[in-house]
Amino acid sequence: MGAEASDQIKYLSERIPATFVLAGVDVEGTGLFAGRRGGQIASRYTLIPTSPFRHKTEEQRGSWRSLVLTLEESLRLRAHRPGTLLDLSSYLHDRTGGMIGSLSHLVREAALDAILDGSEKITKTSLERVDLDESAEQQTIPRARRRRSRGTKRIA
Repeated sequence: MGAEASDQIKYLSERIPATFVLAGVDVEGTGLFAGRRGGQIASRYTLIPTSPFRHKTEEQRGSWRSLVLTLEESLRLRAHRPGTLLDLSSYLHDRTGGMIGSLSHLVREAALDAILDGSEKITKTSLERVDLDESAEQQTIPRARRRRSRGTKRIA
């Protein structure tokens, strides 16, 4: 992490009476807590590691379904049938590896495609046409099957 950014975080946390939440991938490996400046940052924050949503137990599947339902309820597509994404929650977990960011990207891109193509709804077929981040793409659905099912890729 750059010295300027580290100094800015320190400055803000000393002067603003608020709770700061810094989020990132592999925060421990980025150098955020390294050196003199990093030591000062480390003394102000607690590292809370996270992991993808699990999907083995009924309780874990329920938590995932709750997240999917929350995303689905935010959709404002004219022809989308409520419950479609919830019915596809296992597929969505397989497709995204339980990663919130990948799920959000998948639903957002499918919604944009639905608006652009005029269908105004999300289906499993439309979800399969969305390319995800490389980490999600390497999850459980075989790459060859994904390539066959996709249309053209749109860069967002």
